Amino acid sequence: MKGEQAAFWRAVVATVASTLLLVVDSYHILWGDKLLTRTLLYLVIPLGIILLVFRENPARYGVQFGDWRAGLGWTLGAWAGLALLMLVVARTPAFREYYGAAASGRFFWLADGLELLGWEFFFRGFLLFALYRACGPLALVLQAVPFTLAHIGKPELETLSCIFGGTAFGYIAWRTRSFLYPFLIHWFLASFTAVMAGMP
Repeated sequence: MKGEQAAFWRAVVATVASTLLLVVDSYHILWGDKLLTRTLLYLVIPLGIILLVFRENPARYGVQFGDWRAGLGWTLGAWAGLALLMLVVARTPAFREYYGAAASGRFFWLADGLELLGWEFFFRGFLLFALYRACGPLALVLQAVPFTLAHIGKPELETLSCIFGGTAFGYIAWRTRSFLYPFLIHWFLASFTAVMAGMP
């Protein structure tokens, strides 16, 4: 029972903390730097909670290579499938309007990568694995709910797809015991979408 209570407590802390961090991100840009703000909110603070509050090894929250063979297979397969899909979707007016200028920055892919590293750890590491120990496979869907809501304001098709894509990312993280492979998939998706949307 002690183990179950601890798992429940960690899930509550992760749920409340993730909700508050998402709200802070919506209302504030700290030090005038969005990337620095999101790195703090989605990477540094959750890692601090794991280490200082939960007193656990971050590897238990996906900070490891895990099953790298499965992860590599999922990553390469997802890259191929998403590239074919986004060849069409990224050229639609909604995506061109939202992402069209994103690839104009010289190092846009690096900034996206740093931001998505924290983003994926937040959902597919910190939140997923805390919830999974308390409620099992339902956590795969639960962590995709705030992930979907955080996309409101982006193209509607993208936001609608996030409950499914976020769940799939959660499955890959759970299957490989690592958030790194969903990160690599998400990074490719964001960069490829921006490039395709920005093409004349």
